Amino acid sequence: MCSLFGLIDFKECLSTHTKNKILNTLARECQVRGTDATGIAYNFNGRMRIYKRSLPARKVKIHLPHDVNVITGHTRMTTQGNAQLNQNNHPFFGHIDSNSFSLAHNGVLWNDKELRMEENLPMTSVETDSYVAVQLLDKNETLDFDSLKSMAEAVGGSFVFTVLDKDNSIWFAVGDNPLCVMFYDSFLIYASTQQILCKAIKKLKLNTPSDILEPKEGEILKIDRNGRITTGTFAPRTSYEHWWRRYPYYRDYYEDTPENYNDLFSVAKAFGVTADEVQSLLDYGCSEEEIEEMLYNPTLLHEMTGELLYAY
Repeated sequence: MCSLFGLIDFKECLSTHTKNKILNTLARECQVRGTDATGIAYNFNGRMRIYKRSLPARKVKIHLPHDVNVITGHTRMTTQGNAQLNQNNHPFFGHIDSNSFSLAHNGVLWNDKELRMEENLPMTSVETDSYVAVQLLDKNETLDFDSLKSMAEAVGGSFVFTVLDKDNSIWFAVGDNPLCVMFYDSFLIYASTQQILCKAIKKLKLNTPSDILEPKEGEILKIDRNGRITTGTFAPRTSYEHWWRRYPYYRDYYEDTPENYNDLFSVAKAFGVTADEVQSLLDYGCSEEEIEEMLYNPTLLHEMTGELLYAY
């Protein structure tokens, strides 16, 4: 489980100081979903720039250059790929016809290795499962609704993808993980959950947003630099492969107790996670699948739920 966040200043009314304040606040609120790494991407002087560090957001200071108005961000909880190797962290660079794009992903993909073989994708030193989405878009040699549809239908697992293109449009491909976008008169902000955004706007002392958008599974959105929205769709996969089936120890345990497959509280208890901790994550807006992913990193889960339970 990770978190996405970002900003489009579509009327170019915000000062650089204000944008930095918004992004730093958003990133820190996103720590509840991942503290292993933090990164942002934006276009500046005709080039895609990515800044990322193997640090929690509270230890990263975001400083934008002047006149940057569209930014995507990510806070990471590691499930595959050592976060201390910065190449494994989000966002990732992609290249189509000499133009760069950046991609960030919230979720876990199970079929990345199979796709690399089936699609004859090039070898890479990036260990993160998410990077196969970059490679699929590279192979399609275009960035549009059709290429995102093809990629979203090929990958297996849980996801929301954000893609920033050279024209300062942000594309969202929404799988079974959450996403919330809040609109104001001159800008918009987004994050993985409405709860994260609500906490951020309270700290920022922003007014109530004029509109809230929470895309559904199977939707593709394109929001351009002027805030205009166009939409497409893809066909979501109907089956979800629980993460423990990828790890023999856990697979053997749960295949011996099939009655627990869909009982989140029983599964969590087997990992030493209490019902109160699970409930706090559910109340915060985490999906069942995301909590299952978090069981892979119980230390971080306990840290996050400790903060949530204390807050309540």
